Amino acid sequence: MVDTSQTFAIRVRDLVVGFGRQIVLDHLSLDVRRGEILGLVGASGGGKSVLMRTIIGLIPRRSGEIEVMGEPIGATHDRSTRSLASQWGILFQQGALFSSLTVRQNIQFPLRENLVLSQQLMDEIATAKLEMVGLRPQDGDKYPAELSGGMTKRVALARALALDPPILFLDEPTSGLDPIAAGDFDALIKTLQRTLGLTVFMVTHDLASLTTVCDRVAALADGKIVAIGPMRELLQSEHPWVRAYFHGKRSQMLQPQMR
Repeated sequence: MVDTSQTFAIRVRDLVVGFGRQIVLDHLSLDVRRGEILGLVGASGGGKSVLMRTIIGLIPRRSGEIEVMGEPIGATHDRSTRSLASQWGILFQQGALFSSLTVRQNIQFPLRENLVLSQQLMDEIATAKLEMVGLRPQDGDKYPAELSGGMTKRVALARALALDPPILFLDEPTSGLDPIAAGDFDALIKTLQRTLGLTVFMVTHDLASLTTVCDRVAALADGKIVAIGPMRELLQSEHPWVRAYFHGKRSQMLQPQMR
């Protein structure tokens, strides 16, 4: 028997998620390979963030199976799922930093929740994570309200990496950033992925990110993954939504890079 846990970081099979009578994910299946950056695209409200949150156990599913690093994820955020939480770090769309905590304390939050460490060691780890994402040690004394949008994203990324997880979930990581800051953040993600050997699951609508950062792209439409592969393969897809997304007017300026 082939040990798929050595090949795939995340496996999703026949996943069904709904709210009331509305079915958001309809028997969706997806494999995320170890060590790749997978970009997930889809229409607004089409279920991208729902899929991510279901994988990490924040949203219950009606049926289907999910495995992370070869371990099954429970249908709800149960004890077994919580025990696997150290396997992933999460960067939510707006950063989701605790406004009453300093940057350093925000980064240390996962350490306090999951480990028993001295304050000195936690301070050293926080400083190392700040430097890892391109910030200065003295930035650790700031509060979220004192940060720019780009700094907020970097602090949230540092917190996501606090426990050295093998998987990183990013929800619209460049949303709200200007093109220069977004490009710098994309470069940082790629560098960290290569340096740390991370598997990255990135929900995004940013065509530039999909083109420059992602090894493969998965398109979500009608509750299912309707196309998946390198960008050049998605550009050849005949699915109506995929064609509209990658060949629409706003994507024309990126066509040379996308090819």
